Amino acid sequence: MNLRDLQYLIAVAETQHFGKAAKRCFVSQPTLSGQIKKLEHELGIVLFERSNHSVKITPAGQQILKHARLMMEQVEAIKQSARSFNDPVAGPLKLGAIPTISPYLMPLILQPLQQNYPAMRLIISEEQTDTLLQRLQDHQIDAALLATEHPETGFIKIPLYREPFWIAFPQNHELYTQDEISQQDLDSCKLLLLSEGHCLAQQAMKACNLNDRNQQGEMANLRASSLETLLQLVAAGYGTTLIPAMALGGSWVSGRGIITRELSLPDTWRDISLFYRPGFPREEALEALTQTILANLPNTVRKLQ
Repeated sequence: MNLRDLQYLIAVAETQHFGKAAKRCFVSQPTLSGQIKKLEHELGIVLFERSNHSVKITPAGQQILKHARLMMEQVEAIKQSARSFNDPVAGPLKLGAIPTISPYLMPLILQPLQQNYPAMRLIISEEQTDTLLQRLQDHQIDAALLATEHPETGFIKIPLYREPFWIAFPQNHELYTQDEISQQDLDSCKLLLLSEGHCLAQQAMKACNLNDRNQQGEMANLRASSLETLLQLVAAGYGTTLIPAMALGGSWVSGRGIITRELSLPDTWRDISLFYRPGFPREEALEALTQTILANLPNTVRKLQ
């Protein structure tokens, strides 16, 4: 068994296709298939179930895959330790972020990161919370920017900032003439939400005490897959929505006739944190990322450290 065999194992598991895995590893498919068979023979187990149409990892293969990913991460840690004598943050940093954070935070930090840490290569993936937590658990990403409570998976949490919710509504809405929005106003609004799987919908409803709202009828089906689409619905007069404060700097702000008001109700906010695995060997890189984020936050949010 060697590191190359583990790279092949991980590639096949992630692509579920021998041809795609071979392309990723820059080898021929027969070479990769042969090495996987040799690895199975050496271990005495079947790693993959093969058919004409699919490749599925076996339960035994899943257990081996966990160790393989951990070993490859440690190999990268060895390389990083060698690089750290010249630059402790040099090299790739694989960062995940949910869709209601990434489009608004990344434009604020990418240029400062490039200027202050030119040897760091930030690799960003934008996915929903459950997917990011699983990818973090599987060593596919190094850290994740999430708006969630501490997950029950043993991750380490770095609190970053507290982000209030604002209400957005069309300019002809009855809320336009009000300076402050009350709980009663929220209760009577036609509130538009993101589709299931997006944590923002649950967070907004919880923060604004709307958990018991009846989601029946036409409003239950009028959900969007992105915050941008949600705001287009608001601009078209379909209802109102709650948005995180960082989104106020988005391109939608001008030219759509959308009005925003800050909510002055208690607990109408969400906390944004950076999560990573215990034992992750590049804490200097995470510290550099953390300090860059904190140094470039707008005044619409509050730092948590």
